[in-house]
Amino acid sequence: MTAETDRRSVLTGLGALGVMGCSQQGNPASGQEQPAPPVMIHPIEPLDLSALEARNGGRLGFAMMDMATGRNLAWRGDERFVYCSTFKMYLAAATLLRVQAGDERLDRAVPVTQADMINHAPTTGPAVGSSLTIEQLMQATVELSDNPAANILIREMGGLDVFRAFYRGIGDASTTVDRLEPTMNRLDGDKDTITPSRSMSNIIRLLISPTTPLSAESKALLLRWMTDTPTGADRLKGGVPAGWRVAHKTGTGGYGPTNDIGILYPPSGGPIVVAAYYHATSTTPDAANAAVIAEATRLALKALGHD
Repeated sequence: MTAETDRRSVLTGLGALGVMGCSQQGNPASGQEQPAPPVMIHPIEPLDLSALEARNGGRLGFAMMDMATGRNLAWRGDERFVYCSTFKMYLAAATLLRVQAGDERLDRAVPVTQADMINHAPTTGPAVGSSLTIEQLMQATVELSDNPAANILIREMGGLDVFRAFYRGIGDASTTVDRLEPTMNRLDGDKDTITPSRSMSNIIRLLISPTTPLSAESKALLLRWMTDTPTGADRLKGGVPAGWRVAHKTGTGGYGPTNDIGILYPPSGGPIVVAAYYHATSTTPDAANAAVIAEATRLALKALGHD
């Protein structure tokens, strides 16, 4: 794919959003960032990660935008990658929009049954036979990547068609939604895939743009969960300088796919939005896969002048 194609895909996604740089003041999870004057979104600058791919194998997709300057970088930005659990951040956003619309309540209790159980159930597993609130299910989905919690939330919103409509509603016409956990992690053509540039622009739409459909309260909840998550300390977090904060959501396929998306907050200046999708080989260790995302993050930040 060409840099020009990448440029069109991002500018199409961002051009109508009234994107503004945000100066970080206080805790990024508080929803209290103060907007700076609007910035012009620059054409995409190529970020050459071919050497990183050659050293480690696999295929890496990466997109990053500095909201203070409008500079943005991409490598394979418009290629499709299986998104794995990174979708859970978007699932929480979709559920929060339903709460805002009065179609759902944060405090509604949902029974958790043995029939809901699949692998990786750190919150829902101990809750079998009792119930969890919609808010607890969202928190488990974002912070701990609880798989049954994600499936329950999709069921409670009305199924995959409703979740797919959420993406279309925020201007994303390309991300595919086809299966539940855990089968949605398996490679099958374009099923359950996203492009890094599209994911980056979705994050900006939901968490940065002044025209976000999320209320201040919903945004603060989502950012808090993304900041508090203990997962992925060696991915995006491993690639930022000391003193930076990160709000993010990881995704892991178990056979190579290793992803991380989110917002990087430097001690001063505006936030930096990033989406990293790495489809490694099935034999590479998890730590090595995470290190590729960390190194790509370091290289991109350096290119943007954040050494």
